[in-house]
Amino acid sequence: MAEQEPTPEQLAAIAVVNEDAEGQVNYKPPAQKSLQEIQELDKDDESLRKYKEALLGKTAVAADPTCPNVQVLRMTLVCDSAPQQLALDLTGDLENFKKNPMMLKEGVEYRIKITFKVNKEIVSGLKYCQQTFRKGVKVDKSDYMVGSYGPRPNEEYEFLTTVEESPKGMFARGTYTIKSKFTDDDKHDHLSWEWNLTIKKDWKD
Repeated sequence: MAEQEPTPEQLAAIAVVNEDAEGQVNYKPPAQKSLQEIQELDKDDESLRKYKEALLGKTAVAADPTCPNVQVLRMTLVCDSAPQQLALDLTGDLENFKKNPMMLKEGVEYRIKITFKVNKEIVSGLKYCQQTFRKGVKVDKSDYMVGSYGPRPNEEYEFLTTVEESPKGMFARGTYTIKSKFTDDDKHDHLSWEWNLTIKKDWKD
């Protein structure tokens, strides 16, 4: 006799039970170890040593102790049709971005690129989050999983979002305020910044 497929109601009931069961699990994440502790662990195990080298790099990390663990350096709007590079230097005065909006032509495809460095310890679950406002009303919210990275103070990492399309149409044109945040699983706010984006009919408008 063929097995009967569960009904949507039964699936919903199973989901509720699973959710409840997950809520009862007494799970505690392991204590976070420093980079030095990780490098000292199992140092006689050759295969593990090579794995950690691949993740953390071969050379000892010698970052400036006054630097933050995660430094967000630049945000770039990557758009093939743009007549010039659209980039924000996130190491300077963040207040200037509100006065000098970036400009996109309506209906073009673009991606957001975040350039950052990890200086001292492994950081897990990095995320880029943004909320978009038009005339004070929130019109969009996007969260992007960036991933986990080991410290490489002399090397920049880059993260690219999926392809977006700028709004188009007469009512879509105008200036948008965007609140961006670079955070992680532990809810550390590595950097928050606010910038303006103006959508126009053409690049030359």
